[in-house]
Amino acid sequence: MSLRLRLIAMNFLQFFVWGSWLLTIGAYWFQTKQWSGAQFGAIFSTMGIASLFMPSIAGVIADKYVNAEKLYGIFHLCGAAVLFCVPMIQSPGLMFWVMLVNMMFYMPTISLSIAVAYNALKSDGKDIVNDYPPIRVWGTVGFIAALWTVSLLRLETSSGQFYVASGAALLLGLYAFTLPPCPPRFERKANQSWLDTFGLTSFKLFRDTRMAVFFIFAMLLGAALQLTNAYGDTFLHDFAKMDEFKDLVAVRYPAIIMSISQISETLFILAIPFFLRRFGIKTVMLISMLAWTLRFGLFAFGNPGPGLWMIVLSCIVYGMAFDFFNISGSLFVEGQSDPSIRASAQGLFMLMTNGVGAVLGSSISGLVIEAFFTHPDQSKDWPGIWITFATYSLVVAVLFMLLFKHRHDQGEAQVLAANAGH
Repeated sequence: MSLRLRLIAMNFLQFFVWGSWLLTIGAYWFQTKQWSGAQFGAIFSTMGIASLFMPSIAGVIADKYVNAEKLYGIFHLCGAAVLFCVPMIQSPGLMFWVMLVNMMFYMPTISLSIAVAYNALKSDGKDIVNDYPPIRVWGTVGFIAALWTVSLLRLETSSGQFYVASGAALLLGLYAFTLPPCPPRFERKANQSWLDTFGLTSFKLFRDTRMAVFFIFAMLLGAALQLTNAYGDTFLHDFAKMDEFKDLVAVRYPAIIMSISQISETLFILAIPFFLRRFGIKTVMLISMLAWTLRFGLFAFGNPGPGLWMIVLSCIVYGMAFDFFNISGSLFVEGQSDPSIRASAQGLFMLMTNGVGAVLGSSISGLVIEAFFTHPDQSKDWPGIWITFATYSLVVAVLFMLLFKHRHDQGEAQVLAANAGH
């Protein structure tokens, strides 16, 4: 099997595991278990809590001690075991701890998969700016495949979604040990600093004002990402309570409607090299932030009937919002980092987005929704929720435009690729 196909299989399964439950756990939580919104905010924050430390720890281990692909496989095998146990949970309190353990195994695999792919491509003489996005797009295809599988099997509100995720994680965990080797490259030096000793060298990136600002806004955008993941599917499920909407396709199969977001991703991932070369990282990130504003704003006024076009357009916009932030951001971090800390630097990016950002986004949003947008009968003011999220994204975009100082020229992407190849 060619290197390209091997990495495609890795990315497909990586996001199939996540897509099997990420957007539908809200429906399982609210529709089947009927647990509270505040508790759900805590559950969804588990990926953020895990990302506060696990990607960084995994990055240090991969940079200094263990091949990244082997560590990647071990984490997925452990995650498969935990996911298999989730359907047995009968209380929201215990669910929190089990999902936290699951996220402790899963979240570091995202940055590890990037490190493995970048290392394999560069070792094979490839240009990651051009060659990685067409491979990464298959991760999005895997996410879509998982959503459709869960939806068509009518598992959106069922615990069966976790068995699907567990089986995929088991398969990926075993497959990981066949991936191209990604050995540690850290070299112990005389008189090394305490940051080197404890594997925290990637935090030196914060000494660069531009990088520090970049990571702060990555955190703020990470909060926006968790909002759409946590509430998008259950938002559509709530229309089932209205007679005029309950029998419509968008309400019966909301996960399939939401999968339009991932289909859109496949197109925008392929556009990343062009946009980076033409406009640079600042403009690409700014476009992402404005796309988040539009994403939430369209949800605020859409519905599964006459307003279905707004929901569909919101899902299309999501592809730009997610890819221009997540994929372009990882390429930017790779280009600014020394090869000896490649996994740690990606772990730091994950910490700021899916760690600090996710904890803030999911926890604060859960409390705000419970306090200001939940009626006495537990129904929710969805237009008010989405308008609030849209306003937040717009404020972040304006601040980013003013505070992130980065000058782009036509050769920026080539410099990125050259630095990444060293």
